[in-house]
Amino acid sequence: MAGTATLPLAGDGSARFLPWVIGLMVFLAALATGAGFAIDAALIRWDEGLRGTLTVQLPPPVAGGPLAQASVDQALAVLRGTGGVTAATALDPQAEVRLLQPWLGDAVEAGQLPLPVLIDVQRAETANVDLADLTRRLADIVPGATVETHGAWLEQLFQVALLIEVAAGVVVALIGAAAVLTVIFTTRTGLMIHRPIVDLLHLMGASDNYIARQFQWHAFRLGLRGGIIGLVPALLAFGAVKFVAARGGTGAADLAPELHLPVLAWVLMALLPPAMGLVGLMTARLTVLRTLARMP
Repeated sequence: MAGTATLPLAGDGSARFLPWVIGLMVFLAALATGAGFAIDAALIRWDEGLRGTLTVQLPPPVAGGPLAQASVDQALAVLRGTGGVTAATALDPQAEVRLLQPWLGDAVEAGQLPLPVLIDVQRAETANVDLADLTRRLADIVPGATVETHGAWLEQLFQVALLIEVAAGVVVALIGAAAVLTVIFTTRTGLMIHRPIVDLLHLMGASDNYIARQFQWHAFRLGLRGGIIGLVPALLAFGAVKFVAARGGTGAADLAPELHLPVLAWVLMALLPPAMGLVGLMTARLTVLRTLARMP
């Protein structure tokens, strides 16, 4: 009797929608997992890209118009003569205009706006640059000059990313709890539907373990099927986002980081279907054994 399936669980209407419910849960769990890893990877790339860099901003004259090239050259000389600074390059005004074109239009020219001069400064990672002294020396040349280390900006981003990752973890945990409750309800319903057959099997000498095995493997197949149903559209969604991000364009899309998921993220998402199958298996087994133990 152990090798045969005597309960008609395959045609049980109580579990008809279970794969679709689990599929929706896996879809949401995959999106939450991928989003958490994508944000973490983007922050790591931003941190690596900005590490060892400074941005110097030289405001234009109060009367407007472009800053005199002589003042820019003096500021560059100060920066290049500072210990620990390896390179200092002024951003082309046309490049600044191109950054503003998505919002201001293509008709804007560099001379029409009182744009500040941005200088990209590279420094050795082990160098200890006195930022206060550097800012003072630059302000003597161009009043209002500032030095930005990007540290405060990155710290705020990391705090926001931490909150998003925690929220993603909570979402995945809640989805797992909802999957367990769904399997419990479905299993109990199926057990009640097939109560006459279960009683007959008991009279024939079938053990509770035998009956539980049939429910558990049925739940495993449904969970695995539902996991695949949910994982496929999630992967397609990530592929679509990656395709759109790779194409680029104008506007806010240019500010979005390129979608890059580490190998661990893909592995975890690929494990969601078998994980849901195992959740269904263990939940169905424990539910059946506990329910049968209470039956007279």
